[in-house]
Amino acid sequence: MEHTESKTTEPATADSEDASQGPPAPEEASRTDDAGGDSKMRRRLRLVRRTALTLLLVLLLPLLTAQAALRVNYMGDPADGTYTRNRDAMWLGHAWVDGRKTDADLAAFARRVKTTGIRDLYVHTGPMEHDGTLPESLYPKARWLIDAVHKELPGVRVQAFLGDVLATEGPDGMHLEKAGTRAAVVDSARQVLAAGYDGVHLDLEPLHSGDRNYLSLLDDLRAVTRAQGAQLSVAAHQIDPLPALHTVFGVFTEHPKWWSQEFFGQVARRVDQIAVMTYDTAQPLEGTYGGYVAQQTSLALEVTPPSTHLLIGLPFYHESNFDHWGHAETVAAAVRGARLGLSRTDPDRELFGVAPYIDFAATETNWDEYREGWVR
Repeated sequence: MEHTESKTTEPATADSEDASQGPPAPEEASRTDDAGGDSKMRRRLRLVRRTALTLLLVLLLPLLTAQAALRVNYMGDPADGTYTRNRDAMWLGHAWVDGRKTDADLAAFARRVKTTGIRDLYVHTGPMEHDGTLPESLYPKARWLIDAVHKELPGVRVQAFLGDVLATEGPDGMHLEKAGTRAAVVDSARQVLAAGYDGVHLDLEPLHSGDRNYLSLLDDLRAVTRAQGAQLSVAAHQIDPLPALHTVFGVFTEHPKWWSQEFFGQVARRVDQIAVMTYDTAQPLEGTYGGYVAQQTSLALEVTPPSTHLLIGLPFYHESNFDHWGHAETVAAAVRGARLGLSRTDPDRELFGVAPYIDFAATETNWDEYREGWVR
């Protein structure tokens, strides 16, 4: 208190130290200004770092939370009896119908498949033209394959895998909004059924959720396949892992990856078989990928009627990129995830299976994990 009072009451004199020094020299003033500028710059840098850290946390926390939830979803044991129902399917490449495959190839394939639950083969027979037509020159050996499969693998159906790129995210591709294009696709279905196929498997991508033209096409196709006692199956996009996620992605990107669960159910009610493409998920870890497949299985089971055959896709190939990490997206994780989802949602579902993709990229490890995890 005394020190404060003495400072405030002491009179200023011309002889005082501060007064005698006068104004600072130009060099000293410059150093003072530099120091002030440095201080402001440091404050700005601190503000930028704090803002960046805050934004990073805002972005990372939901992602880390979602990853943790998927990992938890992969925990636990599948229920007893959640193994093959002998209703699996497999996607096959175009070499089976264009003349590249031989009787020896089919005999070897038959030996491998006989001891599995594979009962449907989706054989690539397209692609269709953008106008929906299908050149017959694309499948000259189709009749040979169909007859040979029926002989070597009694009870196994051969379906024509027809696909094309849709003009949903670019100028080129098939325009489903055109009635003439949809009619041509239906004619292509009639064409392959006349060639002896047991069904039509449709894979049109990228197909956005809620596409009414696609639903209309399925109605027309179903009328044709039912009239001929044939199967109608589709390859389906994954379901929103979070509500309306496809809508959010649609705001920021032209490729909203997922379908709503409601739209998935609308598709499932219009077909005999629906196969979820549960791969290329960008999941970084085997545990989170398996949890993701478990979630997809449950979401699909909830809206797929018992009369529709639901299949969960298996990644029978190995590559590593941002969409598909080979160390994470394993067949073992996919099979276990499918069993967990089945156990939690509808363990007694009869029309359920898995679908390996694809024969020409499959490894022995893929086949072993499929057999050990599902077929046993």
